Amino acid sequence: MTRLSDNTGPLAGLKVLDAATIIAAPFAAALLADYGAEVLKLELPDVGDGARDFPPFKDGKSLWWKVINRNKKFATLDLRQKEGAALFLKLVAQQDVLIENFRPGTLDRWGLTREVLWEANPSLVILRVTGFGQDGPYSSRPGFARIFEAMGGLTYLTGEPDGQPMHSGYPLGDAVGGLFGATSILAALLAVKNDPERRGEEIDLSLTEATLKLLEFLPIEYDQTGEVRERVGNANLYSAPAAVFETADHRWVSLSGSTNAVFARNCVAIGQPELPKDPRYATNSSRLEYTKQLNGMFADWFAGQTLDDALDAFQKSGGTVAPVYAIDQIFADPQMKARDAITPVPDDDFDEVRMQNVVPRFAKRRAAHRRSAGALGRDTDEVLQGLGVTVEDISELRARKVV
Repeated sequence: MTRLSDNTGPLAGLKVLDAATIIAAPFAAALLADYGAEVLKLELPDVGDGARDFPPFKDGKSLWWKVINRNKKFATLDLRQKEGAALFLKLVAQQDVLIENFRPGTLDRWGLTREVLWEANPSLVILRVTGFGQDGPYSSRPGFARIFEAMGGLTYLTGEPDGQPMHSGYPLGDAVGGLFGATSILAALLAVKNDPERRGEEIDLSLTEATLKLLEFLPIEYDQTGEVRERVGNANLYSAPAAVFETADHRWVSLSGSTNAVFARNCVAIGQPELPKDPRYATNSSRLEYTKQLNGMFADWFAGQTLDDALDAFQKSGGTVAPVYAIDQIFADPQMKARDAITPVPDDDFDEVRMQNVVPRFAKRRAAHRRSAGALGRDTDEVLQGLGVTVEDISELRARKVV
């Protein structure tokens, strides 16, 4: 069974202090932990991270929590108290990275300004994650995924043309922000490493801006053409035919393919190999003018096929279609099984749970699951003793709710 001490990934030796809550910032820390970093998560005594109360639950335990904070150690510390702030600075001195998502100025009010943090550790990389950034008129507003998905433009684009804007069933804005957070930390660490004076860095990550960046062409399209992009449902504005189609056994497939060669193979799959010879369908740009007709042809064909038969036909022709999987189908898929895309992980409550494997794979410095997220303050005594705090002092600090 893999242990937290078995750090073999490319970030083995990196130390990260996760003082953040909910999803986006802890997601960034979990990615670093996946790659071998030693991540210590700090939470408020007795209260903990609000994500501990996020469904789904089993036996009163949050299953989401176990994933978003896997591979971490857990300690409690109240930074608002003088003793807590002093212990925090001792921890900072031992870390390479600090991740926090307090509202701007919160740590400053507790006497933990960036100057104080850098005095404790001049090479510290500080990631500050907020909904709107450290400055600007919205900087003090609270941020949640639906807020920055809505204001970052993602929600407006999602849904049917004649329907309301829609959010996805998972807070994508949080995941996107976590990816930007982890990437920015690695960029900053490289800069610190190459700096002769080893000066630290402060990173200001706005989750609304991260969501907007995900949309790539949206700003330049409006800037240069004045067009406001609208919802198109499952239609594809860049290739045709392309949509989500229902099969005879009421399953779903997603069709894609913008090149002429792929279009030809898709046509073979549905028994219309001569279709590419029609001048209307000769190129992707010309096919886009006939999206409705092409999608209709493919929709009619899929409606007469079971999912297995449709996939078999496309497999034989080399076409590009994919089943729209629910999670049970992902578990059963032979590719997912062959790649160990979902793997067992040691768990304090249920002995073993299964969750996504580390992405991506490293050939030489293997990154792996070590443990799912655990109980509030599970490792507090170990962490404090590592700072030289005696057992007696730990008991006193706990009695005064410092830890």
